[in-house]
Amino acid sequence: MRLQGKVAVVTGAASGFGEAMARRFVAEDAKVVVADINDDLGHAVVADLGDNAAYQHADVSRKADVDAMVAAAVETFGRMDILVNNAGYTHRNMPMMDVSEDEFDRIFDVNVKGIFLGAKAAIPVFRDQGGGVMLNIASTAGVRPRPGLVSYNASKFAAIGLTKSMAIELAADQIRVVALNPVAGETPLLEKFMGEDTPEKRAAFKASVPLGRFSTPEDIANTALFLVSDEAEFLTGVCVEVDGGRCI
Repeated sequence: MRLQGKVAVVTGAASGFGEAMARRFVAEDAKVVVADINDDLGHAVVADLGDNAAYQHADVSRKADVDAMVAAAVETFGRMDILVNNAGYTHRNMPMMDVSEDEFDRIFDVNVKGIFLGAKAAIPVFRDQGGGVMLNIASTAGVRPRPGLVSYNASKFAAIGLTKSMAIELAADQIRVVALNPVAGETPLLEKFMGEDTPEKRAAFKASVPLGRFSTPEDIANTALFLVSDEAEFLTGVCVEVDGGRCI
């Protein structure tokens, strides 16, 4: 019951890391708003989780959607204590010169602007309640970039910068801002990170991780649970690598 009485909003929670976090938070007695653009998968997750979860359609690059997402948490569950900015987007692994302007814009709209809009919506709620926690899912790409992902890498550097900058600005309001930097994991984005999903590509990616495997949604959910819980109440501005040692 490590999140008893807490209400969390998790973006991109219909699959992958976001779904695992939503499930873990509910298992620890939180109430969770599952936010995503995939309505079918999102409703399926909520149906499985029961009364402690609610679905909200949200494109995190759209202010109206993000505002409605936060409002839904307060209206449905009476408060909001945790915002997890997890929704992410990437182009397929390719040379920088082959990435279109539209793809670049979409990456930054989701991975960077989405955090900004989430913060703008959540901060007034957190201030009224006397505090809160924002967890941003960044990436090892923002610490140790991989080739072929220049635009994505840059967006994750920005996510880490936003985390640290907001942490110092919002500390006086008892709002903690933290981040996770996962290494590549078994999520719907993995194929794009690798460029193609082949045994050779998988072996090459795993060879770059000292512990010898991809991250799992459960790895991310376990670390996220600690960071958003009261056990981490003196941590802010930290960006934790969940990476099997890749960034050493």
